[in-house]
Amino acid sequence: MGDDPASAVYVRNKERALEAAAMRSFDHRLPAATDQATLLALIGRLNHDPAVHGILVQLPLPRQIDTAAVLAAIAPDKDADGFHVTNAGLLAVGRPAVVPCTPLGCLMLLRHVLGPGLAGRQALVIGRSTIVGRPMAQLLLAADCTVTMAHSRTRDLAEACRHADILVAAVGRPELIRGAWIKPGAVVIDVGMNRLPPACGDSGGGRLVGDVNFAEARAVAGAITPVPGGVGPMTIACLLVNTLAAACRQTGQPVPADAMP
Repeated sequence: MGDDPASAVYVRNKERALEAAAMRSFDHRLPAATDQATLLALIGRLNHDPAVHGILVQLPLPRQIDTAAVLAAIAPDKDADGFHVTNAGLLAVGRPAVVPCTPLGCLMLLRHVLGPGLAGRQALVIGRSTIVGRPMAQLLLAADCTVTMAHSRTRDLAEACRHADILVAAVGRPELIRGAWIKPGAVVIDVGMNRLPPACGDSGGGRLVGDVNFAEARAVAGAITPVPGGVGPMTIACLLVNTLAAACRQTGQPVPADAMP
């Protein structure tokens, strides 16, 4: 809904990825002034359309829209983003669920670097959002990590970071995590995407940075994701994974093993 510039970029990138994977995509672009009833009616039609296997509502939505109500209206088995409360509850109790795309991508990155066995590692998740922080912690718990959750009000965040073998930063504060805070050899996943103010004399927008000071952290960490170009492409890839898994479930086909968290 509307003409948010960042949303337009995200949608375009998702469409390109879907096309490259030979998956049929289509979109419904609604004016920013569209009322909630109209949006909910559209979601209802898509819920009942057997040709549709995954539904994604691009966030943020305009102010007059209740985002929670809109996400709750999506059929849980077509919830490509994994934001529906049913999927969140299933994930929390360790049952199969559609997992939010960004945490799922982070888990894949961790397994790529550390191998499939993450058991026993000390993991710190900074940020407690329902989109990244909380589901990320649940996935790491399911992988038998020892998980600590931190946030902007955590006392002595630096000390908590120094004990982490795995550090996932998703707090939305530019370059909050300094290199001196990171345990040598730790794997750092930086989910943050923050635009700094323009430099003096720069008429355009400032540069994009993560929640971690990359220049400092790369000298200490065993592996670290860049911003941009790290977690973002994985998020889009996992949207495709979720949609494929949803299509398999809806058509009675086995879900590929590598499409499961």
